Amino acid sequence: MSATVRRNRTGNRSRSGNGSRAGDERAARPRADVRAGVRRTSAFLARRSLKAHRRAWGAVFTATTAAAALIGAFAFVVGSLLLAQPPVERYAGADAVVAGDQRVTYTAKPWGSEPKTATAYLPERVRLDRSLVARAASARGVAKAVADDSVPVTVTVAGVGAGAGSGSGGAGADAAVAVGRSWAAAALTPYRLTDGHAPRTAGEVVIDGALASAIGSGTGAHVTLQFDGAPRSYTVSGIAGTDRRGGSPTVFLTEHHLAAVAGHPGTVDAIGVLAEEGVSADALRASLEAALPDRARGDREVRVLTGAERGQAEYPDALGARKELLPLLASITGTVFMVALLVIATTISQAVHQRSGELALLRAVGATPRQLRSAVGREVSRVAGAAAVLGAVGAVPLGLLMRSLLTTDPLPLPVPVWLPFAATAAAGVLVALAARPVAVLAARTVTGLRPAAALGAAGAPEPGEPGRVRTVAGAVLALAGVSAAGAATAQGGQAAAVAASGAATSLIIAVALLGPWIARGATRVLGTPLRRAGGVSGFLADRSAAAHHRRLGAAITPIVLVVAFVCVQLAAGSTLERAADRQAAAALRADLVVTGPAAGLPAGAARAVREAPGVEAATGVLRSGVVLAHSEMGEPKLDRFPVLGVTADQLAGTLDPHITAGDPADLTGKGTVAVGEDRASDLDVGVGDSVELRLGDGTEVRLRVVALYERALGLGEFMLPREALAGHVAVPRDQLVLVRSADGGAAQAVRRALAAYPGAQVRPATADDVRIAPPSSDQDDAMVVIGVGVIGGFALLAVVSTLSLITVGRRAEFRLLRTVGAGRRQVRRMLVLETGMVAVAGLALGTLVAVIPLLAFAVSVTGSMPYLPPARYGALALAVAVAAGAGALWPGWSGGGRSALGRRT
Repeated sequence: MSATVRRNRTGNRSRSGNGSRAGDERAARPRADVRAGVRRTSAFLARRSLKAHRRAWGAVFTATTAAAALIGAFAFVVGSLLLAQPPVERYAGADAVVAGDQRVTYTAKPWGSEPKTATAYLPERVRLDRSLVARAASARGVAKAVADDSVPVTVTVAGVGAGAGSGSGGAGADAAVAVGRSWAAAALTPYRLTDGHAPRTAGEVVIDGALASAIGSGTGAHVTLQFDGAPRSYTVSGIAGTDRRGGSPTVFLTEHHLAAVAGHPGTVDAIGVLAEEGVSADALRASLEAALPDRARGDREVRVLTGAERGQAEYPDALGARKELLPLLASITGTVFMVALLVIATTISQAVHQRSGELALLRAVGATPRQLRSAVGREVSRVAGAAAVLGAVGAVPLGLLMRSLLTTDPLPLPVPVWLPFAATAAAGVLVALAARPVAVLAARTVTGLRPAAALGAAGAPEPGEPGRVRTVAGAVLALAGVSAAGAATAQGGQAAAVAASGAATSLIIAVALLGPWIARGATRVLGTPLRRAGGVSGFLADRSAAAHHRRLGAAITPIVLVVAFVCVQLAAGSTLERAADRQAAAALRADLVVTGPAAGLPAGAARAVREAPGVEAATGVLRSGVVLAHSEMGEPKLDRFPVLGVTADQLAGTLDPHITAGDPADLTGKGTVAVGEDRASDLDVGVGDSVELRLGDGTEVRLRVVALYERALGLGEFMLPREALAGHVAVPRDQLVLVRSADGGAAQAVRRALAAYPGAQVRPATADDVRIAPPSSDQDDAMVVIGVGVIGGFALLAVVSTLSLITVGRRAEFRLLRTVGAGRRQVRRMLVLETGMVAVAGLALGTLVAVIPLLAFAVSVTGSMPYLPPARYGALALAVAVAAGAGALWPGWSGGGRSALGRRT
């Protein structure tokens, strides 16, 4: 009985379990059917909406495509810059190169953190002790180690160019600039003799084929070479050739003679290493590193370079230039990213808001929130997906164009096969993923309504005020932007620039969030003159703007964005350039300047000029750089500064840095320095105090401050005696000689004095000759083109897309106005006046947003007002007006009879 009961109970439980699983399966099927139904409904709504709103989604497609192309192009360029290495030319035949470490480090302990180390690249070549050549040669697997030095040399054919030049030039119009190397180092490129024999004595040289063709010389001929002393005649013992293209013309001397003319017999530029047969690059590197000094043992570190790294020994400052360019490009890339997301969000939000009535009606007739959200998300995903693909394709040519602007001979930017695909794919995915959440968020106010409430919302006007969260966020960002601008006025240099940039970014985002409030204020300010000047059309424009603050705010935002961004980018550089020009012009006392080849003027040129009749003062100017180690809020910083090396006893007659303390006549020897006032204030030093600097080759020095001066923007933060820099630069030659004439007529006498110096030129002095940096370099111009041209162009495209989208969404409004009696010309004029109001409001507000951080930056860094050339601002205003007109007016005029403003309406 009990067994039977147990069997029945077991059976019942079994049957009950089977029934429960069957019930679960039956319940799961309806849920799956519901989900499938939601997907089908959403897909149907999305397809119908895409067809019905082609023009609106076309504007979104255009903006999203441009955003994807821009992000992809910048990702392409940043990736290429990260991979960039100097080219291998001079050491193409070497298996390894031993060179000094061009990096310098500084460690400090930030507040409440572990110690951190900053790294910077030195601007001058770090040389090696000559004794390391033997140590490298003794390493296992090394067939030969060669000391390699390069010395600039001016070459003329003997008997040519010996007399005084004519016109503005000096002597030696037929001179050629070349590089002197030892014949032993010829194997490192490699060069091979094509005629003659190697140099055997100090009076013989081998010249390469390119130089031989340039000067018309061959084996057995005589050439005049000038290193850093008097010109000397040499016999051409041979001609050498190489398979390598490019590079400087080369003159080969005996190793002993080259060491003598190089001027640093105890050191070498680098050591080229040729490996034994069968030795791999990794094995050679390990062997050399074991044989050479190591910082871990307390020695000064040397680097063993193989493969593509060998180019770093040829261009020692190339990676330093890359490190300076990367943060700037990264900053612009961050701005691009912000601008792109803002444009995408603005256009998609406007497109969705225009459909609020349609979505509310669908909600009222029974569509679920999930169906509406899915439908909107599907629409945007399809548009953004297609735009991302097209934008990714367009990113490649745009990225290649930007790369061509930034690439230089010392640092060509590589393009590996995978880079375009990776950069464009990342940009496309980013844009596609960002679009859907923005659309769903923009539609949330309608999709979350109850059906009864949605029925009333279907015909309600758009809300004129932003939500509380949006308003509070905008107010906080505006306050943060103004506070950052205020903080910039109390700082200097890079800190002020960073604070000003942060202020501009905060204010631009604040304007985007507070757009409806700003539009309301703009309507109140511009509405009265609009009504008075425009008659009926002005009245209609004023009433339309007052009733649609959200729409007007969306139209103003992209104009504010482009105006503020372009003004900040252009005016910051113009302000600094103008201040530096003024200070350099005020400092210049010389009336003549002597310039020479790119390698500089030999040491005797300044002395020869000084001894010329009618010359009151002449000082050679040696350019180099120093590195300053300091900390900001405990964070270690290494800043590179260009500096001038001058001759103190000739300084007063040629250059006036406007000394405010101390005596520039004390700027002599190897242990003194003059410091700009602002930098001295930052370092808290005065006359008699000491400043620790690292010279261009990394040598740490402690210098006594002998003078403070005011014109640091024009002449640099530090000024050193020429003799303090001469032993720490790659080529200790003056880049120019400043000349002060007694009566202003010493030009001919100076030219005659320079007859023995081929390539010297004499001309009137200008402020650019003494400026610490040239007014504009090729890379500066490239960054302006990229920062202003590319991003500004994208922002203008965003203006066109946004205003086009708004105009397309107003077709029903235009039809209603025509129905109640407004003439076509009246409606068109109303649209023109509204567009003008939008352009004026955007220009005024964008200018204000730019002026706040620019004023803080200019006052803190230059002590003057910000400056933007009127022609540039006029061009910007014209571009904005044209873009606004194209975006707002063209959709209203186009479309023929389908448009309420068309001729056949």
